[in-house]
Amino acid sequence: MPQTTPFAAKFTPNPYSGTRTHYKQVEECRLLYHNNNLVSGSLEALIQHLVPTVDYYPDRSYIFTFLLSSRLFLHPFELMSRVCYLCVEHHRVGDPQIDKKRIRDIAPRIVQLLTEWTETFPYDFRDERMMRSLKEMTHRLALGDELSRRAMQRLIQRLLRKMTILGQYEETIATPAATQEKPASQKAKQHVVRREECVLSVCDDPFVLAQQLTHIEMERLSYIGPEEFIQAFVQKRPSGSRKSLFSKRRASNLEAYVEWFNRLSYLVATEICLPVKKKHRARVLEFFIDVARECFNIGNFNSMMAIITGMNMSPVARLKKTWSKVNTDKFEILEHQMDPSNNFYNYRTALRGATQRSSTAHTAREKIVIPFFSLFIKDIYFLNEACASRLPNGHINFEKFWELAKQVSEFLAWRQVICPFERNRTTLQYLISISIFTEDELQLASYESEGPENSVERDTRRSLRSSLSRM
Repeated sequence: MPQTTPFAAKFTPNPYSGTRTHYKQVEECRLLYHNNNLVSGSLEALIQHLVPTVDYYPDRSYIFTFLLSSRLFLHPFELMSRVCYLCVEHHRVGDPQIDKKRIRDIAPRIVQLLTEWTETFPYDFRDERMMRSLKEMTHRLALGDELSRRAMQRLIQRLLRKMTILGQYEETIATPAATQEKPASQKAKQHVVRREECVLSVCDDPFVLAQQLTHIEMERLSYIGPEEFIQAFVQKRPSGSRKSLFSKRRASNLEAYVEWFNRLSYLVATEICLPVKKKHRARVLEFFIDVARECFNIGNFNSMMAIITGMNMSPVARLKKTWSKVNTDKFEILEHQMDPSNNFYNYRTALRGATQRSSTAHTAREKIVIPFFSLFIKDIYFLNEACASRLPNGHINFEKFWELAKQVSEFLAWRQVICPFERNRTTLQYLISISIFTEDELQLASYESEGPENSVERDTRRSLRSSLSRM
C-alpha cells in the first residue's frame, strides 16, 4: 500500500511560515497574510515561497497545499522547472568554490522537498520530463555534496519501486474480468441464463463478507493519488486551449473506484434476481441487509451505500412478493442513515462519529473510515466551483486551497489505514470477478422472477427478450 507522508496525514491549515526579504522588493510578487495566515499571492510569489534556502524551509502543509493546487494553473513539469531553477541556477555567482559551497549547504533541504513531492505525488513523475529534471538535480547536487547525491539516488529508487507497484495495480484493474463475457450459445437465448454459483454458496456470514468488501475498498482507496481530485477539475489550460494538462493520465484510479461502486451495486441486484424461488431471493435480500449493517458498523460507508443502491434498483424494488417475505425494519434503518435529505445530514453525522472514533482509536479496526465516495468527490467539486481560484487583483485565492487541501488530507489519513481483517481469497475473487447482469439482463431476470403486472411491463419484457437474443 502506498505510504502517506506525515504532513499530509496531519494537516494544519494555513500556518504562518514567515516571509523573505525579496518578496517585499517586487510588488507583483507579494504574499498577503491576514492574522498571520497566508490568504493570497501571485503565482510567482507562491512558487518562490515553496523554494527552500539555506535558512528557510516551507511549512510542510504549505508544500502539500501548493503541490496539490498548483496544477490548476501550470503543469507539474513547469513547476518542477521553476523550482529547480530557483534552487540552484538563480543564485549562481560564477565562482566555482562559492557555488559548490552554496549547493552543499542547501542540498539537504532540496532533497527533503523532493522527497515530500515524490512520496505524496508519485504519479507526477510518470512524465519523462519530471524524471529527467529529477536526475539533472541529482547530478547538480553531486557537484557539491556526495551525501546528497546518494540521498537523491535512494529517492529515485524508492520512486521507481512505487511507480512499478502502481503500474501493476492499474494493469490489474484495467483488465476486464473474463467471466463477464458470455458464450455465444448463451447470448442467443430469449431468457436470462442463471449461473448456479451464488454469493451464499461462497460466503454465508454477513460479517465476513463485509470484511472482504472492506479489503477491496481499502486497497482501491490506497492507490488513489491526492492529485486525482484536482486533475478531475482540469478540463483545459488557463489560456483557453482545450488541450488537457493531463492527457496521458487524469484520474484513472479515482474513476476505477467509482466503477467498483457501480459493480457492487449491480452484483447485489444480480444476486437477488438470480434465484428462481421466491424464498431464496428473500434470503439473499436479508443477507445483504445484514452485510450492509455490518459495513456501517465497520465504518465502510461506501460498500453500505452500494448495497443499498443495488437493492433500490428498479429490477429489485419491483419484486413485491419477494419483499413481502422480508423483515424490512433493518433495511429502513439503513436507508434512514443514508437519507439524502438535508444534504445527507444523517450520513454526515455518522461519518463525523466514525472520524472521531478513528482519531482516538486503540485498535486497527476502530481506525477504518471509508466515506461514501461519490458524495466526497461531489463535496470537493462544489468547493472548487463555489470559490474563485483567482481574485480580482490576479492573486491566487489561497484560502480556497487551504480548504481543498484540508479535505484531501483527511482522505489521505483514511487511506493509509491498513485493513486488519483476515483475507478470504475465494470470497475476494468472487466479488471482484464473478459475472454480473447488465441493466437489460437484470430487468428481464426480474420479470422472469415475478411476471409483468401490466401491459407496459409485458411490452418491456417482450422488447428485452428480442434485443438480448440479437446480442
